[in-house]
Amino acid sequence: MATPNNATPTNCSWWPISALENDAGKSAEVEDSQDPTDPALRSKDRLVLYHWTQSFSSQKVRLVIAEKGLPCEERDVSMPLTEHKEPWFMRLNLGEEVPVIIHGDNIISDYNQIIDYMEKNFTGGNEVVTNANFLFCVSETVTQLIPEAGSILHTRVVQYRELLDSLPMDAYTHGCILHPELTTDSMIPKYATAEIRRHLANASTELMKLDYEGEPQLTEPYLSKQKKLMAKILEHDNVSYLKKILGELGMVLDQIEAELEKRKLEYQGQKCELWLCGCVFTLADILLGATLHRLKFLGLSKKYWEDGSRPNLQSFFDRIQKRFAFRKVLGDIHTTLLSAVVPNAFRLVKRKPPSFFGASFLMGSLGGMGYFAYWYLKKKYI
Repeated sequence: MATPNNATPTNCSWWPISALENDAGKSAEVEDSQDPTDPALRSKDRLVLYHWTQSFSSQKVRLVIAEKGLPCEERDVSMPLTEHKEPWFMRLNLGEEVPVIIHGDNIISDYNQIIDYMEKNFTGGNEVVTNANFLFCVSETVTQLIPEAGSILHTRVVQYRELLDSLPMDAYTHGCILHPELTTDSMIPKYATAEIRRHLANASTELMKLDYEGEPQLTEPYLSKQKKLMAKILEHDNVSYLKKILGELGMVLDQIEAELEKRKLEYQGQKCELWLCGCVFTLADILLGATLHRLKFLGLSKKYWEDGSRPNLQSFFDRIQKRFAFRKVLGDIHTTLLSAVVPNAFRLVKRKPPSFFGASFLMGSLGGMGYFAYWYLKKKYI
């Protein structure tokens, strides 16, 4: 399979793109939006992202795409509706994980390789990207997020990319859901704790019920993945372990706070907007911004920077939230959960339509919830 700039598709390159197109109709979203047999789907310049709104890795990839200003067709793969476990998606990525990028004939399903692929193929001169109906010529210069190798900026970006990507965000997330007493002003609803504990209690029974008739090649990797996930969540339920990694997180944030202070001294007297690695906005800033956004959502911001202990982090977070790409991808932190729940509710109704009365009642309820949520948030935060 030919790949531009020597970037090699991984994980799912065993599955031909033609088979993907024929099977993609099994996804309700794809079936409604486009005809999988459309020749435009095979355009060498077409960029398609499969993601989930609340997936941390997906958010970072979407921020990279937004900062580069690239036209991209986004297809939401709902984790709550278990769309990542459906055979059509597992052919994209046997690991059942988002994000997955399709660019022409290339399928890339590893988060780090997606970032590197985007930087190699979409940086510098005129870039052409298509969707099913239009041809886009991206601006003359596409933003470079990883500076040239050999520069001090490159060294710093690589250092903080490795540091920030090494943070166990899944452990923070599971731990804060299971132990909300360790958080302050968490935006995760209480029912999430009960739901994840229910899944843990029923895990063994649910795994025994799994059956992929007609898809035997998917059963073994699926079972393996689920067993590893359950073992991981059980580890994250350990309060001592959670306190340990949260203490280590504090040390990482201390390091970043000190680095931001160094930038102020390094560029003292110069008129430029300071970021983590210098006067240039880079991938390191995207990763730090996404990390702080997730920590605030989990209810950890007051512990780590909103208490005044790390003023440089506070200033950084305030500034990055104002960037267009950040607002486009992540939106208002206070509406994050609402943006994930409402679309899933509509898709669930579409997948399994209730009676006319039931559908009318549900639509009315959703509309009412959205209306009151809007006015509540407007009154509280605007």
